[in-house]
Amino acid sequence: MKILIADDHELFRDGLRLVLGDLGPDLQVIEASSYDQTLEIANREEGLDLVLLDLVMPGMPWNEGLGAVKRRLPAVPVVILSASEDRRLVLEAVRLGAAGFIPKTSSSKVMLSALRLVMSGGVYLPPALIDESSVVGGGRGDGPHADLSLDSTPLTPRQREVLALLGQGKSNKEIARILNLSEGTVKLHVTAILKALNVSNRTGAVVAASRLGLTSLNRGEAEPMGDRVVNG
Repeated sequence: MKILIADDHELFRDGLRLVLGDLGPDLQVIEASSYDQTLEIANREEGLDLVLLDLVMPGMPWNEGLGAVKRRLPAVPVVILSASEDRRLVLEAVRLGAAGFIPKTSSSKVMLSALRLVMSGGVYLPPALIDESSVVGGGRGDGPHADLSLDSTPLTPRQREVLALLGQGKSNKEIARILNLSEGTVKLHVTAILKALNVSNRTGAVVAASRLGLTSLNRGEAEPMGDRVVNG
């Protein structure tokens, strides 16, 4: 497993490297301290499995930096590690393609659980985002999907069922089993949902589902250590 840590604080990188050691004995960690270094590594390194990205680094504004990293590594999940839990920032990072957002205040156990989830194809968002973004309708809230409502969203009843299960952390295979559909049919529904909600990935769909009040997770299975984890 090869992970790129991009953070301009050496002490934090050292601590994070120790935490990541619990992911497995074959772990290879590469470090960068600026966006320029991050993009240089993204160009030359093959087989990267995960990028852990601090937003505030030298080189360029964070939104340009994240966008550039995703363009260089479109198939590699990028998880944001940030000292900020500002909801607008989290939503913008999701819009730009982040597969997760982990506050730096998180415990090592929460961080490892979140990273394992992302590497298995899931999405991790801080609980504050899910809890605060459940306001729907009337233009309340801020950021993407602020004015979503079930009445205004152009989804079929079946697509709403699929979206609800996405928001509850179900994989396509699980959704197919629950709704008695083929996995191919579920993939078609997911594609249609992304288009209808004007989002580019499952992360955006999860946020939209929370806006629509469809993210009632099974506590104890999906929320370890008090943080909310969303399977994708």
